[in-house]
Amino acid sequence: MPDRTYVITGPTSGFGRRTALELAKHGTVVLVGRDAAKLNDVREGIESSGGEAVSVLCDLSDLTSVRRAVTQIIELGLPITGVLNNAGIFPHRPRTNAVGWDIAYATNHIGPFVFTEALVPHLEDGTQVVFIVSAVEDPERKPATMAGFRGARYISAEASTRGEWKPGGSKLPGADAYATSKQCNLATVLAFARETPRLRFNAIEPGFAPGTNLGRDASPFLRLLSKYVLSPPAPLIKYWTNPGTAARMITRIVTDESDATGVYYDEKGRPMRGSAQVHDPAFNARVVAETRALLGTVPAR
Repeated sequence: MPDRTYVITGPTSGFGRRTALELAKHGTVVLVGRDAAKLNDVREGIESSGGEAVSVLCDLSDLTSVRRAVTQIIELGLPITGVLNNAGIFPHRPRTNAVGWDIAYATNHIGPFVFTEALVPHLEDGTQVVFIVSAVEDPERKPATMAGFRGARYISAEASTRGEWKPGGSKLPGADAYATSKQCNLATVLAFARETPRLRFNAIEPGFAPGTNLGRDASPFLRLLSKYVLSPPAPLIKYWTNPGTAARMITRIVTDESDATGVYYDEKGRPMRGSAQVHDPAFNARVVAETRALLGTVPAR
């Protein structure tokens, strides 16, 4: 086994599960998720194929859990080569975490932000840090607007934790929270790439994949239709993909040894552009600054 370790969040379903299995061909995989039984299932699958994996429990909506998980990862003493912030949710109704923050924003942005910042001091120069993002943050993205999205509706980090978004947003339940949280992921990547040039920070829009577990709140009929009817031919459709195809592309980026940083990749692994807003250095720096200021008000436990 190569002397390499890849840390992946959300490895128990969809893109994450398939990517964890792919990454195991390149080194040890640290599986970070909130369901012990599912983590063990993935770990056993990797080990049965001759790979090596370690499970670390973590609920990304809970900052105490996030910090505890980072401590456990550091204590493993493994040579981390890549970090993949893959975990994400798309709730179809407003929900909050234990401290009353919007669950989508807390899980998709705040949790990965804290997870990454806590790991950064312990990463060797050149480590690849990748965030899975979404092009629905862009109000000019035609496939997204046709699906009912209206782009990210960011006001401030504090407003986002309250589930407050700029007016004129989507009528799709949960769409504004999801698009805004994913824009903050991309903003984080672009700002971190400038701040910490010794590491590589990149983002991936993996494509629309009807076969993932992101739409777990949908009806059983829609979930079955997506998984067994729409997913197999998805890679043949522009902007679409399926977990297997996406996993191979994501693995290629995470294991890439070039110096590329601050790059946003599409579902084919090609550089793409996000919204004009997210690429504005002043905006992405503000997202990071406001996130840090918000976290400074939360007592460490």
